[in-house]
Amino acid sequence: MIRALWTAATGMQAQQFNVDVISNNLANVNTAGFKRSRPDFQDLLYQSVRSAGATSSAGSQYPTGLQVGLGSTVMSTSKIFQQGDFKQTGNPLDLVIEGDGFFQVTTPNGATNYTRAGSFKLDAQGRIVTGEGWPMSPEVTVPTNATEISVGSDGTVSIKNGETGNVEDAGTIQIARFSNSAGLQAVGHSMFSATPASGDAVTGTPGATGLGAINQGFLEMSNVSVVEEMVNLIAGQRAYEVSSKAIQASDEMLQMANNVKR
Repeated sequence: MIRALWTAATGMQAQQFNVDVISNNLANVNTAGFKRSRPDFQDLLYQSVRSAGATSSAGSQYPTGLQVGLGSTVMSTSKIFQQGDFKQTGNPLDLVIEGDGFFQVTTPNGATNYTRAGSFKLDAQGRIVTGEGWPMSPEVTVPTNATEISVGSDGTVSIKNGETGNVEDAGTIQIARFSNSAGLQAVGHSMFSATPASGDAVTGTPGATGLGAINQGFLEMSNVSVVEEMVNLIAGQRAYEVSSKAIQASDEMLQMANNVKR
């Protein structure tokens, strides 16, 4: 019964973590480029009282073993990179990647991070930057005399010169992909960083082999399904509740055992 107390407690801890992940998903239901997380669980060690195939005292062989599990734990959280819905904004610097790939962004410490959030702006130098002011990598700079900005599906950035009226090339947006996107590490700000598990980034022109095309004037919204998360929340809450009931039942059994002598 003491074992049951600790085993049920691991179930409560696992479901608490499950609810934490669901809460974060729901909190980011309107965050552009957000990818929902899913916790993966596994059972803990087993205490083997008797092995399968062991020989009994009568000389026969036991067809099954005698084991008892010691609970569950959270093995990992997986990012689900299913594409979110597209929202038309009409903003020339709102971009989406239709297909696989990430925008590349240079952080203040010089590292390169990756994002699906395509809500870009122009800074004082005319560079295309994120809302935090972090520039694209490689940098794309729009001249101050530009009156129109056009981004092609292949990432080509063209501007209309307000002085001459000519259409000029301002640079090209390159995107990156990974052999194992689930291995990326979320670092906040709708950004991801590469890890040994994700592999090295493979960069290239949007629309090339294995890379998605860019669409201008759209934003990729969060891929969180409120209905699915609410169902998971209810299931997690009930699992937490039933584990607490197991603790309560074990406690009552211990109480009865302690009262046998009375």
